[in-house]
Amino acid sequence: MSEQITFTPTRPYLARAIYEWICDNQLTPYLLVDATQPHTDVPLQFVKDGQIVLNLAPHAVHQLHMSNDAITFSARFGGVAKEIYVPIRAVLGIYARENGQGLFFDPSEYEEIEETAVPETEETKQEAEPAKKKPSLRILD
Repeated sequence: MSEQITFTPTRPYLARAIYEWICDNQLTPYLLVDATQPHTDVPLQFVKDGQIVLNLAPHAVHQLHMSNDAITFSARFGGVAKEIYVPIRAVLGIYARENGQGLFFDPSEYEEIEETAVPETEETKQEAEPAKKKPSLRILD
């Protein structure tokens, strides 16, 4: 009787490595996203054929976080700031704008994996954090 071992997908690890390689070589990292995936929060006015390409250059984004579940950051689109949430399953590729080098992922890689990640919002952050006591000062004689 053999047990089947399940491994975590390699996509988030490879995406982080390629991002770092692109930045180390002073190139512009572009992220190709399947905007039709559940919980994907991108500016819909820039989506074409269900996909969007996002510029992840350090000077173009704020608070970039690439976890095993999602890529999140804040950026300006048409002068308006927007919080972006891209589940890792929606990442189709990461590549350098200047030469096209990077990685493109198999869209079916996550078909067998149940979706468990839920986008982190201000409400879920507050629920996860314990209630903090209000600071107070007292004058001592």
